[in-house]
Amino acid sequence: MIINGIKINYRIIGEGKPFLILHGWGSCSDKWQRVGDLLAQKGLKVIIPDLPGFGQSEKPKNAWDIDDYCDFVEEFTKALGLDKFYLLGHSFGGALAAKFSLKFPEKIDKLFLVGAAVIRKKTFKNQLLKFISRFLKIKNPFLRKLFYRKSDYLSVRRIMKEVYLKIIKEDLSGILSQVRAPTIIIWGEKDNITPLSDAYKINNKIKNSQLEIISGVGHNLHLEAPEELGGRASQWLL
Repeated sequence: MIINGIKINYRIIGEGKPFLILHGWGSCSDKWQRVGDLLAQKGLKVIIPDLPGFGQSEKPKNAWDIDDYCDFVEEFTKALGLDKFYLLGHSFGGALAAKFSLKFPEKIDKLFLVGAAVIRKKTFKNQLLKFISRFLKIKNPFLRKLFYRKSDYLSVRRIMKEVYLKIIKEDLSGILSQVRAPTIIIWGEKDNITPLSDAYKINNKIKNSQLEIISGVGHNLHLEAPEELGGRASQWLL
């Protein structure tokens, strides 16, 4: 499929009411296959695109921000004829899903935020990363690990570095209270990427949202506990 000149890879699993999954940064549709299979068994048509810049989809032609990705998702759903659907977003995909639900509320039947990276604090580490990325070229392996430890910045190339810097600076915490879609928040108890404290904050900000905590797992619930994630999500579809 071609969306606005960009070749997009995606997979569809099952038949029934559409359930769209937006993966996290550095991920792809392949890694959500098991969750997709489980949801499809509940009579759902699960749609998982490789977002532009990830998996087998082409990169965006310029540095996108979350709004640009939202507009892409809108065009993607139009191309597939999806008028209304369940929407699940994980990590970066969770931020995208949250903002999409604000821009296109009429399309969302129910919103699932899984380890969603919607709260971005202006930490010293992030400010340092921004400074270094703009003004310095650190080639020493030890220094690169020191400055970019636990960051996805090292793993991206060219235009996606600019995309990454745009994404991490957008804090959505101030607009979460505007979300009106029925929202289920699903989090790993031991998440060290988006801490569990974020889940409680999101739950407080989104009126009438429900919080599900999966014990003993970290950030990548779709890989660590796909059966539990699929089960927790599907119980809210009745």
